[in-house]
Amino acid sequence: MNLPNKLTLARILLVPVFMVFVSLTQYGTAGYQPGLYLAAGVVFALASFTDYLDGHLARKWHMITDFGKFADPLADKVLTTVAFLYMMRDGVCSPVVLTIILTREFAVSGLRMVAAGAKDGKVIAANMWGKVKTVLQMLSIIFYYFAAALGGPTDPLAVGLIANALCWLVAAVTAISGIKYLVDNRHFINTAK
Repeated sequence: MNLPNKLTLARILLVPVFMVFVSLTQYGTAGYQPGLYLAAGVVFALASFTDYLDGHLARKWHMITDFGKFADPLADKVLTTVAFLYMMRDGVCSPVVLTIILTREFAVSGLRMVAAGAKDGKVIAANMWGKVKTVLQMLSIIFYYFAAALGGPTDPLAVGLIANALCWLVAAVTAISGIKYLVDNRHFINTAK
């Protein structure tokens, strides 16, 4: 297994570490512990950086593999979905936003399965809109966890309002990226039996 693929696996393994920190506290409650949100933010930022690094190294060293094309977006989906679930628990992300995100991910994953099962067995890589969506999701999550840690219990309204606005922006870009992905690859759906 090459280094970029190991970085992708490391990103997946950081998800439960992130979950431990955020599950032990809740923003805006009496038991809120800013240090745990800061630790969660650091773990999430580190995991997000591996997303950039594994792609950069894979392209630079010509180590792009089908495993990487499959596992990299999967790692991103698991990492961001878990973070948005905890943001929803904290009341700063609407269930509608999470529904849009998950619908897009299921639709794109389904299309990828159809493409892989086609007679020429194509692996569809992420497009530019998908990359923008992922970066925006990661930056919004990083903002929330660091703002929740550094803002402290005195600023839950301001942090919540900004995080909520970012979540809706993420939902819009996620919807656009999903529609573009489906439209660009509709021939796999049209020819599938």
